Amino acid sequence: MKFKNDVFGVGQCSLDYIALTPSYPSPDVKCEVTSLTIQGGGPVATALVALSRWGLDCFMAGVAGDDDFGRKILKSLEEEGVDTGGVQIRGCCQSQFAFVISEPTSARRTIFWQRPTGFPLRPQEINLEVLYKSSALHTDGLFPEASLFACLKAKAVGIPVIVDAGTLRDGMLDIAKTSDCFIASEVFSRAYAETPEETCRKLADLGVKWAGVTLGAQGSVALIDGRWIRQKACPVKAIDTTGCGDIFHAAITYAIVKGWGAEKAMDLASWAAGQVSTKIGGRSGIPEKKRLDEKFGDL
Repeated sequence: MKFKNDVFGVGQCSLDYIALTPSYPSPDVKCEVTSLTIQGGGPVATALVALSRWGLDCFMAGVAGDDDFGRKILKSLEEEGVDTGGVQIRGCCQSQFAFVISEPTSARRTIFWQRPTGFPLRPQEINLEVLYKSSALHTDGLFPEASLFACLKAKAVGIPVIVDAGTLRDGMLDIAKTSDCFIASEVFSRAYAETPEETCRKLADLGVKWAGVTLGAQGSVALIDGRWIRQKACPVKAIDTTGCGDIFHAAITYAIVKGWGAEKAMDLASWAAGQVSTKIGGRSGIPEKKRLDEKFGDL
């Protein structure tokens, strides 16, 4: 096990089955799909894969079952160089699984998913020795108790906390109060406030220095240290938006670890998320480190 990591991740790791269809079907009809793809998934797991490809050392803390899906999930991470020493294997339990229907003509997707059936990650299962030697903590808050515990420990020693907030679930606002960077989805924002801008303001009032909302084809908006940054979506021909948010957050985490400014970070996030949408699945379209360096440079 490595004891020096750039990014410590706490959250979901999944196995995704992704298929394309011209349009989502009505009930009681047969619908042919094409381009069935099987990939590892999950917001944090996919973000760590991107960060690993971009040259950062990553450690994953999460939960998987002792089933075939769990073995494939671990293999998909380990083959990418992600340290899975923090993934707890729950005996006689099922791993997280998702079936994704993507519509290339409209760039929409529908996700059917099952959360892991094993007991959620516990605070005492967070490896503090690894966390304290990391440069950033990246979490999706799926395991609220363990995530909050890790966030509090990271915050106490000055480790930046980055949160990918897909849903306004129990415990997320407590996690927000510990975070340096909290970027919510449009779904989260609609449940939390009237507008994305109001979401950013409310998060800033909780103490978040970098509060943002991703808006799909409309780009993103962020309130960072009291100033607004509005970023347009990268113009691409999208066929599958699976993983776009995951890679957006990965790019922000990468920029924070590298010490980049907010504008450059948001540019990278928009560009990287756009590239992902041109391929099927959340990992196939992750841009190579060489392309990232050519476009944005490195430090």
